[in-house]
Amino acid sequence: MNFKKYLLLLIIPLLAFSAHKYYLSLTQIEYQSDSKAVQITINVFIDDLEIALNNYYHINLQLTSKEELQNSEVYFKKYLKEKLHLKIDDVAKKFNYIGKEYDADLVYFYLEIENIKEINTIEIQNKILTAHFPNQENLIKSKVGEKHKSILLNSKSDKGLLKF
Repeated sequence: MNFKKYLLLLIIPLLAFSAHKYYLSLTQIEYQSDSKAVQITINVFIDDLEIALNNYYHINLQLTSKEELQNSEVYFKKYLKEKLHLKIDDVAKKFNYIGKEYDADLVYFYLEIENIKEINTIEIQNKILTAHFPNQENLIKSKVGEKHKSILLNSKSDKGLLKF
C-alpha cells in the first residue's frame, strides 16, 4: 500500500471522530449529614446551554462575553426548576439555587436542598438539554454516607431511582 492510501486510512477516522460532538452533563449529588443538606453540582457545556436557553426563551444570552444578559441568572434558575426534579424518600423536594461559575467551556451550577434528616432513595428526573439535543446524556453521580450510586439518563429515559 502506498503512503498516500495509508495516510488517508489514518486521517478519515480521526476526522469522523472530531466532527462528532458528544452531549453530556454531569450532576453530582452529595448528602452532607452534618448540615442535613443535599448539595448538587451540575456541569454543562456553555455553548450547548446557551443554544438551548436562547431557543427556549427567545433571548440572546451571549454567555461569558461582555454583552452577557444582565439577568441571565433568572433564566438559569427558571430552566433548572423546569428541567430538574428530585424526590427524596418519595417526597418531592425543591432546591435552592446557590449560584453558578464558568470554568473554561463549562458552567457549574450549585444547588442545595435543606432539612434532610436521612436518605434512603433519590428519584431524579433530569431533562436538561434533552429537548434541544436528541443525543444528550445526563450522568448522575451520588454519594450518601459511604455509598456511591450512578445512573445515566437521556431523552428516552429521563428518570431514575437511586437506592441507598
